[in-house]
Amino acid sequence: MDSMAAQTGTGPNTGPLSVVRKVRRRTLHDLPTDRTLVMGVVNVTHNSFSDGGEYLAADAAIEQGLRLHYAGADIIDVGGESTRPGAEAIDPVTEQNRVLPVVEALVKAGAVVSVDTMHTVTAEAALKIGDVIINDVSGLNYETEMPELIARTGATYILMHNRGDAKTMDSLADYGDVVEDVARELTELKDAFLAAGVQPEQLILDPGLGFAKAGAQNWELLKGLDRLQSLGFPVLVAASRKRFLGTLLANEAGAEPAPADRDHATAAVSALSALHRVWGVRVHDVEPSLHAVKAARAWLDPEATSTRRPGA
Repeated sequence: MDSMAAQTGTGPNTGPLSVVRKVRRRTLHDLPTDRTLVMGVVNVTHNSFSDGGEYLAADAAIEQGLRLHYAGADIIDVGGESTRPGAEAIDPVTEQNRVLPVVEALVKAGAVVSVDTMHTVTAEAALKIGDVIINDVSGLNYETEMPELIARTGATYILMHNRGDAKTMDSLADYGDVVEDVARELTELKDAFLAAGVQPEQLILDPGLGFAKAGAQNWELLKGLDRLQSLGFPVLVAASRKRFLGTLLANEAGAEPAPADRDHATAAVSALSALHRVWGVRVHDVEPSLHAVKAARAWLDPEATSTRRPGA
């Protein structure tokens, strides 16, 4: 039986256990600080662009989250609402029914969990389970109650740049200078949260690749990572399997590879992002990006790698 099966009770002849064995819970303070972190994605949805429907059932989502956890993901990001262009919004109750059982099981298993939500009530419910990260893609349209919740709870909060919503964001990708415009709007967003009492150390910034960004604008933002980091906050890069990678990899007839066939390009972005010392990368396939960020870390500091414990 493999390592995940040994710890979760899954194997060739069994399904995922409904109760995961409780272990010591890790927190953000337990994570590596000498390399870029790798965040693995679990979409508990029926319509996400990459794997919609595959992990909609709680048992399937928990099993996938544990698979990513034991593959070495530093953080597991659990979301219950697709934010791909054109996706229909869902109500917070449906979202909570999808994600909270998964969050609870993964926290119990010792994973560090982030919850991908735009809804304050879902964020608050998840924070009652444990010390989770709130990963909010709403951008300029954040719920007005969210800053107060983050200030009151002291939660770590990923603040992503976005304009509009899933229905309108593609029509709002109009920038004079995409790097400077995104930097300015992220500054306005973080200032609003700081004014509400959120502490600077609670915030992580995400430029929002693919959200109100078209084609080459995503590459411009990646090229401008140093400018975004100059804002003085940790930066998360979430490029995994996105449309701009599909466009890059299209064949001569213009056919783009399926999302799952964009993982090599994703790992390349992870390596390059790690060379810029970003805080984290958010990916669907953990192992290639974990290898990529470790290689980047060795590139940046060869001496340190010779003294690290095996497997670190």
